[in-house]
Amino acid sequence: MSTQVEERGDGVRVYRNDPNLPPIAVEEPHTITPKGKLIFGLIGLLGAIGWAMIALVRGENVNAVWFVVAAICTYIIAFRFYARLIEYKVLQPRDTRMTPAEEFENGKDFMPTDRRILFGHHFAAVAGAGPLVGPVLAAQMGYLPGTMWIIIGVVFAGAVQDYMVMHMSIRRRGRSLGQMARDELGPVGGWAAILGVLTIMIILIAVLGIVVIGALAESPWGVFSVGLTIPIALFMGVYLRYIRPGAVNEVSLIGVALLILAILAGGWVHEHDTLSQTFTLSKETLAWLLIAYGFCAAVLPVWLLLAPRDYLSTFMKVGTIALLALGILIARPVVKMPAVTEFASTGTGPAFAGSLFPFLFITIACGALSGFHALISSGTTPKLIEKESQARMIGYGSMLTESFVAVMAMVAAVSIDQHIYFAMNAPAGLTGGTPETAAAYTNGLGLVGPGGAALANIDPALLSQAATDVGEKSIISRTGGAPTLAFGMSEVMSAFGGAGMKAFWYHFAVMFEALFILTTVDAGTRVARFMFSDAIGNLPGLGKFKDPSWRIGAWICSLIVVAGWGSILLMGVRDPLGGIYTLFPLFGIANQLLAAIALTVVTTILIKQGKAKWAWIPGIPLAWDLLVTLTASYQKIFSDVPAIGYFANHDKFVTAKEGGKILAPAKTMEDMDKVIRNTTIQGWLSISYAVLVIIVVLAALAVMLKALRSGGLPTSEAEDVPSKIFAPRLFLPTKAEQDVLDEWKEAGLDPTPVGAHHG
Repeated sequence: MSTQVEERGDGVRVYRNDPNLPPIAVEEPHTITPKGKLIFGLIGLLGAIGWAMIALVRGENVNAVWFVVAAICTYIIAFRFYARLIEYKVLQPRDTRMTPAEEFENGKDFMPTDRRILFGHHFAAVAGAGPLVGPVLAAQMGYLPGTMWIIIGVVFAGAVQDYMVMHMSIRRRGRSLGQMARDELGPVGGWAAILGVLTIMIILIAVLGIVVIGALAESPWGVFSVGLTIPIALFMGVYLRYIRPGAVNEVSLIGVALLILAILAGGWVHEHDTLSQTFTLSKETLAWLLIAYGFCAAVLPVWLLLAPRDYLSTFMKVGTIALLALGILIARPVVKMPAVTEFASTGTGPAFAGSLFPFLFITIACGALSGFHALISSGTTPKLIEKESQARMIGYGSMLTESFVAVMAMVAAVSIDQHIYFAMNAPAGLTGGTPETAAAYTNGLGLVGPGGAALANIDPALLSQAATDVGEKSIISRTGGAPTLAFGMSEVMSAFGGAGMKAFWYHFAVMFEALFILTTVDAGTRVARFMFSDAIGNLPGLGKFKDPSWRIGAWICSLIVVAGWGSILLMGVRDPLGGIYTLFPLFGIANQLLAAIALTVVTTILIKQGKAKWAWIPGIPLAWDLLVTLTASYQKIFSDVPAIGYFANHDKFVTAKEGGKILAPAKTMEDMDKVIRNTTIQGWLSISYAVLVIIVVLAALAVMLKALRSGGLPTSEAEDVPSKIFAPRLFLPTKAEQDVLDEWKEAGLDPTPVGAHHG
């Protein structure tokens, strides 16, 4: 079947693969009008002013509004120009060819999905704990380094990785990152990548699970509201599939209305004595429920639960962050933290140990660059996307949206009183756990304001009142970042309803954080199932597992994956020094090592395709990520500072045990043995992951050199299959795209019918 091209004036071309069908692709000119140049010029100027106010102005009155301005303007310019450069010069999507969703549509894992719903699914799947917690913890180093990394990092690293991995997975029939590495790097580099990706993925899901449990364990409001999103999502899936196919706007309104009711009902449950007790679940009960939910999300048809629930969650996520941004614009809070604190150089901050380089870039992962995203971009999304050109909006655009979440988290953290911030984020061993001892601790830190002037000492009553304001008994040593974010959000969002609403907004934020993180657990489990089936499908006699439509294989792989992360999650719930808590310290570095693997695969593919002149686009962030992660790995392995080095901490506990001493967090000699065991595991796993990544990079360099010498090499990209469906590339169709949609309507046809390619 040959593709027919039709010129329609003003540089617009439409393409047909079947003369009996309306067009299936639209190509529009890449030029920008004089009016557009003026608009983007003004946006760029406004963004430059915002950056100047953040980076150059010093004093006691740096307004948080400039963070919003600088971020949004930068994102608009990046999406319009840098992402389009990657699209037109490097990736060159072709909407005349089938995506895996169209080619292998089976109503379960592969299915062309409306771009708006898919954007929601993808954003919800990638936006987990990282953009909420990482910036809050990194705020101890000041607002400037973290903000610069979040915004600049996403433009040139994170969004680039997500977009390019997604496009290349689409071209390879939706293959997972590990399998792409195996196909492109050869057996040695490929198997190193598969082993690293699979084991890191299990750790990441379990870490996200323990964070969800921590947020929901004392929150009947959260348990009830988050639980209701599941039946609401099932209803939305059935509604779109059978009752009103294609009525996305309609089901969105219904879903949002039901979501708001669920949130309001959760608040009522929280206040009701009997229901509050009913929905206050133990951590172990929550763990089992989470495991069961993860399995269901992995095996049920994607249209029934996963996609609609993630889409629904996106309204909650984006809506809350937009409300937070609006609150900042209304309240115009002044930043309380200096641009750069002394902890950036000393590496002795209470939230986490280590200097600005490399640990800031490990602490802030999601929001700037995250390897977990590459797994989603090569997992569920390529199997659902309608057209290749939609990958820019969904891949690059979703990552920009998540970066804005991280910026808002940073603003929330640096806008609260420094004494409160450090009292919340320092461990109980430093604060003493009471308002009096915590006040004495923070007063002794020698804190200074944004202008450099020393801060006055606080009275313990300030910490007591802060807890009362948000309806808590205490906020001291509420470490981990999530409580600080909730507190900061309550401060900013009290612009809506006054100070009397702080308690409401605080508990709303806790529920919001749990919902935010849960959506990465379900999608992550499904992606891990795809990766595991791809991996074992390489073994002799097990090739059938590579077919994700084989339901028996899907159930087997889902059970194994859920058993993997579920078992270490349960061990951690039952023992605060066991299971996932053993692996938790590996989260940040392991996540960024995943990004290194993803960027290595992408760079290799470009060079094999003969596009070496564009290899700098993923190559520069790859070099930076390797520098950061391998430096951090080196320090975690070889540092003689117990707060940083795994083996140094191990030796510290061994020495203490030999002297008959018990050190925190241990409470007994048995606990001391657990800490000694944990630090040994952490150290050797850190070595293993660093070695695996080095093997992947060396294997890739060998392939790159061979490709450069021969002018290119064959890749695993699948052959073109002519498409029979049509869909716009962005949220709103252009005039030319709307004209084509009208042609499909006039012909009495659905432009994206399920099963269209079977005809």
